[in-house]
Amino acid sequence: MPTTLLVLAHPSRKSFNGAWAEASAAACEAAGHKVLWSDLSAHQFDAVEGARHFGQDPSGQFDPLKAHEAAVAEGMLPRDTAAEVEKIKAADLIIFHFPLWWFAPPAVLKGWFDRVLVHGDLHRVEDRFDTGLCRGKRALFCVTTGASAAECGPGGKEGDVNMLLWPSAYTLRYLGMDVYVPEVVHSVHGYFAGAEEAALQARLGRVLDGQAELVDGLGKRALLPFNADSDFDENGRLKAGVKSVSGFIT
Repeated sequence: MPTTLLVLAHPSRKSFNGAWAEASAAACEAAGHKVLWSDLSAHQFDAVEGARHFGQDPSGQFDPLKAHEAAVAEGMLPRDTAAEVEKIKAADLIIFHFPLWWFAPPAVLKGWFDRVLVHGDLHRVEDRFDTGLCRGKRALFCVTTGASAAECGPGGKEGDVNMLLWPSAYTLRYLGMDVYVPEVVHSVHGYFAGAEEAALQARLGRVLDGQAELVDGLGKRALLPFNADSDFDENGRLKAGVKSVSGFIT
């Protein structure tokens, strides 16, 4: 039985993002998956990393990587962090549901990355990218934007959504995960009225109704391309003649 972790980064379970995450849960359960949840707002996840989580003096120097590594060695990870780490370890698939706010995921998701992707447990200096400890796991971003598809595409005023999502995808790539091409629903906001609001609700309803098909089809869904470790030299620079597959690596 595969295990799917749903990570919801929206303050309201009654939002479309919340309903979409629940549709993912239903689709995964229907497909025979065990489903785990990390509803970050409902769980009141503390997204701010700091010394207080490790019993250290908040006024002193704090090195997150060293704090993580020491806590792992001592079996003393903060309880909330440890619970999230175990869910990631158990998961074969992680589906992230979130809106884009200010051209990035909500801060709580970045904080979840900061606190939960623990050095010494989910990655190590010698175990990252192609040799990452999360090899074999896959992730999918299910994302909403307030702007239109035209505005969020190449040449769009809002910036290419795939570029905006790349840092989050590369975070998971750092751990060794494969990342599916994101599923993005555009023009989702509360300022429509009348016929436009009705059209939005109908469109969002079709997304929810189609989530089972999306989940069932993940085996054939394209993965985001990433350069292999062998594409870089000993200084971490792209080798001459090797083509970059990302606008972030030029």
